[in-house]
Amino acid sequence: MQAAMLAVSLYTWIRPHAMGYALGMLLLTYFGVVVVIDLEHRLILHPTSIIGALLALGIGLRLQGVRTTLLGGLAGLVIMLVLYLLGVLFSRYRARRMQAAGQEADAEEALGAGDVILATILGLVIGWPIIWFALLLGILLGGVVGIALLAAMLIRGMYGKQALMVFMPYGPYFIMSAFIILFLPNWITGVLGR
Repeated sequence: MQAAMLAVSLYTWIRPHAMGYALGMLLLTYFGVVVVIDLEHRLILHPTSIIGALLALGIGLRLQGVRTTLLGGLAGLVIMLVLYLLGVLFSRYRARRMQAAGQEADAEEALGAGDVILATILGLVIGWPIIWFALLLGILLGGVVGIALLAAMLIRGMYGKQALMVFMPYGPYFIMSAFIILFLPNWITGVLGR
C-alpha cells in the first residue's frame, strides 16, 4: 500500500489536479484508509465516513459549486440506496433458498450501508452528473474482479459451495473509479467528452 501511495503522490505532484497537491493527497489518503479497512474488515466505519463527508463537501464546493456538489451527493445516495435495498431483497431470497435446501443461512448482504454512505461521499466530491458514471464504473470494475475470482476458482477446481461463500467488498472499486475520474482527466474526457 505504501508503494501505491508513493506512486500516486508522485503522479499527483507531476500532474496536479485543480484541487492542488496537498488537498489531492489528503483525499487520496482518505481513499487509501477506506480501501485498507474495507479490504481487511469489509466495513466502512462511520467516523471515517464523517471525516470523508466533510472533506468531500469542502472539495466539491471548491471545485464545482453548491448545486453540482449537493446534487452529486444526493444522486450517489439515492442510486446506491436503491441498489442496497435490491441487495437486501436478494439476500432474503438467498437465505430462504438455502434454508429450503437444508443449508444454514447466513446474514450476509449483497451491499453494505457503508457502500451507500461512500457513494454519497463520492457524489459530493465528483458532483452531478458524473457520479452515476463513477458508480457504474465501480460496479463494472468489481464485476471484472468477481469474474476473475470465479475463473480462478474454476481452474483450481474449487467452484461449488465455496463459491457461494465468497464475498468481496465494493468500496475499493468505487474508490478506484473515483480516482480514475478525478485524477486521470484525459481518460475520462475521452470517454465522456467532458
